[in-house]
Amino acid sequence: EVVGFAGLRGSGRTELAALLSGVARADGGELKIDGVRVRLDSPRQALARRVVASTEDRADLGIVGDLSVADNIVLSLQALRGWRHPVSRRERDDLVRWSVENFGLSAVPVNLPAKYLSGGAQQKVLLARLFATRPLVMVLDEPTRGIDIAAKVEVQAKIAGLVEQGMAVVFISSEFSEVVRMSDRIVVLKDRGKIGELGNGPGVTVDTIVELIAADDDMSD
Repeated sequence: EVVGFAGLRGSGRTELAALLSGVARADGGELKIDGVRVRLDSPRQALARRVVASTEDRADLGIVGDLSVADNIVLSLQALRGWRHPVSRRERDDLVRWSVENFGLSAVPVNLPAKYLSGGAQQKVLLARLFATRPLVMVLDEPTRGIDIAAKVEVQAKIAGLVEQGMAVVFISSEFSEVVRMSDRIVVLKDRGKIGELGNGPGVTVDTIVELIAADDDMSD
């Protein structure tokens, strides 16, 4: 399923993504994957547990601009295996070919440095890279920020397709309408805490989220 996290600036959305992906360490609580308690104290540890993440700042913290599209696609899989066990040339070529076909990258030269791609194409490359590790959980922080409408629709469709293949997705966005559209469940955050959870359905709208945040403001007053 897709679990969406919605909240205003300062609600803790990005901090949550950092905790779930091992970038930051939690000072309390517990995390379970398939009912098993785990610790994710580093991105490497998260990757070993098959938890991968896309940051909101994909240009600086996601895509490696000076590497080719092909090298970017293979990067996370190589990190998972370790540099003593390099991905073979044949496997690399097969993975890149499959990614081009399945992530809408047929118009992109795979030897081109990734920094020259549009924001939408970079996001597709990043999703392909993450999927190459066959993750259990994918944490996506602002996955459609800064890309055009057509690319946004494509990326959203690809995320939905990944879920159909059995992947769990944590979907974090500042656009409430996008959270409503993409999520099976919605967790509403404020001041770095959870103030409510919504089972998504026909009656859940952007106004539902806004009203929940406003009601919490009234209670605080």
